[in-house]
Amino acid sequence: MSEKKKQQIKNRKLHDSSSKIIFGNAELCSQFLRNYMDMPILKDVRAEDIEDVSERYVPMFTEERNSDTVKRVKISKNNILYFISLIEHKAKVDYNVCMQLLRYMVYIWEDYEKSMEKQHKGISKTKDFKYPPILPIVYYEGTGEWTAVLNLKDRIFFDSAFEAFTPTFFYKLIQLNKYSVEDLIEKNDELSLVMLINRLQSTKEFRNLNLPEDYLKNLSEQSTDELLDIIGKVVEAMLRHLKVPEEEVEGFTDQIKERKMGELFECFKDIDLPAARKKAMEKGLAEGRAAGIAEGREVGKAEGRAEGRAEGEELLLIKIICKKLSKNMDTAQIVRELEIDESRIQKIIRVAKDFAPEYDIEQIQNRLK
Repeated sequence: MSEKKKQQIKNRKLHDSSSKIIFGNAELCSQFLRNYMDMPILKDVRAEDIEDVSERYVPMFTEERNSDTVKRVKISKNNILYFISLIEHKAKVDYNVCMQLLRYMVYIWEDYEKSMEKQHKGISKTKDFKYPPILPIVYYEGTGEWTAVLNLKDRIFFDSAFEAFTPTFFYKLIQLNKYSVEDLIEKNDELSLVMLINRLQSTKEFRNLNLPEDYLKNLSEQSTDELLDIIGKVVEAMLRHLKVPEEEVEGFTDQIKERKMGELFECFKDIDLPAARKKAMEKGLAEGRAAGIAEGREVGKAEGRAEGRAEGEELLLIKIICKKLSKNMDTAQIVRELEIDESRIQKIIRVAKDFAPEYDIEQIQNRLK
């Protein structure tokens, strides 16, 4: 696989992970509906009104949609609004997204019909039977303009001649790059900060992101531990995308959990990334050389250096994995964040668990040998 293809896959996983985090949390999802849909009917939606039913519907879809979510939203005492969020994170715009969404909506309506029929045989054939409304959403985080049509009829031949017989179907487009920094800050909620972070494409943009002190102070003090943890994960994914050294990443995310978000952004402006990357590499090589000296004397200096580097890299990987295990992260989370061969990570985790909770790094490395 080419390096370009690997990077595209890595970027897609990063964005899919971010969207899952956003829409997987009821509080962030309620903020999204209240503050970004511009629909009066949703202005009072709260986290407790939202139920995630993705597991019920996503398997019905004919394609693998890792980042899609389906929510059942209560908008009044007796009414339920279903909405689909279809998250597209591609280098090129998906021009068939309106047809995909329509397909998914039909799946949901068919499932609703079957459910009602089980309760009342023949009810779907009655005059007053109605299907629940569905709000289809495309949340686009790409840097370019979204140029796909919003109306299904524009994908149909002879749309004017057959307009009366063609469904008129629009989806709601949320294009992240259309919001200015000021627009998002004005929302003054946790989702606005997550969206600001997801906008960043380079370390330069991160350094130039001047956020008001009271905005960060308010979020640091008022956010729940769960939301701070989510913000930390989004920042962690973004920093890795920017190739920030692992030790620096963990230091920055710890500041979020300690409710010091203002310090996080100030500290990032001061860090010399090239120097930090060089230091991290030199440290790994130094540890590798130290571990490989003894064997290097026997097999030759060249082989010793090579083995030393390999052992140093392994030692650093073991340290990182053990630190994540100590935070009660599971194997799937670690694999997703490190993006290293899963079998290699599983092998280290199996051995490391025998040394919990202290995690003696050298003993783990010796056992792995």
